[in-house]
Amino acid sequence: MLDKNGIAQRIAQELQDGWYVNLGIGIPTLVANFVRDDINVVFQSENGILGMGPFPFEGEEDADLINAGKQTITAMPGASIFDSATSFAMIRGQHIQLTVLGAMEVSDSGDIANWKIPGKMVKGMGGAMDLVASADNIVVAMRHMNRKGESKLLPECSLPLTGVKCVKRIVTDMAVLDVTDQGFKLIETAPGVTVEEVKAATAGRLIVEGDIPEMQL
Repeated sequence: MLDKNGIAQRIAQELQDGWYVNLGIGIPTLVANFVRDDINVVFQSENGILGMGPFPFEGEEDADLINAGKQTITAMPGASIFDSATSFAMIRGQHIQLTVLGAMEVSDSGDIANWKIPGKMVKGMGGAMDLVASADNIVVAMRHMNRKGESKLLPECSLPLTGVKCVKRIVTDMAVLDVTDQGFKLIETAPGVTVEEVKAATAGRLIVEGDIPEMQL
């Protein structure tokens, strides 16, 4: 199965030249490290930066440059920094072509839960609800199963929802799946992962049609 970098590397293949892309906290932040050299993509972070670059090398960190997850980042030439209100005006105004989010659960109808686990303290919902309400193209980066070995791809989410019927594609450590009206559709399997293993790890409805190719990373 893929590690976090492998998931991010596969999601980077979804990027298109000229896109503005918002990266959520967690695995999505790693996507900036795998952008192809032949395309120009501008990364936006909701705390107020446009033109976010890859993570800095050790010893080159700037504590004044951070992403929404409070990780140190780099800024590409021509990057701009602004207040949170301007950042959310970009998001709510639908000026972002792709949003990449982490998730704790996704339902087979495209619902996403990624902001709260009941009984655990959280600082707040953050900007995820604005992102899922405004974006037309949402890709989720996540582990296929939780630490207990239970599927995170479900018929219905059990955790409080962030958004309803909004997820388009999911990239996990086991597979790439699209959300359709009939449930999850298996698009690719991770290297070394079989279709049967994906079936066993997916609690929601799963569609498997024809020969399923393996991810090319």
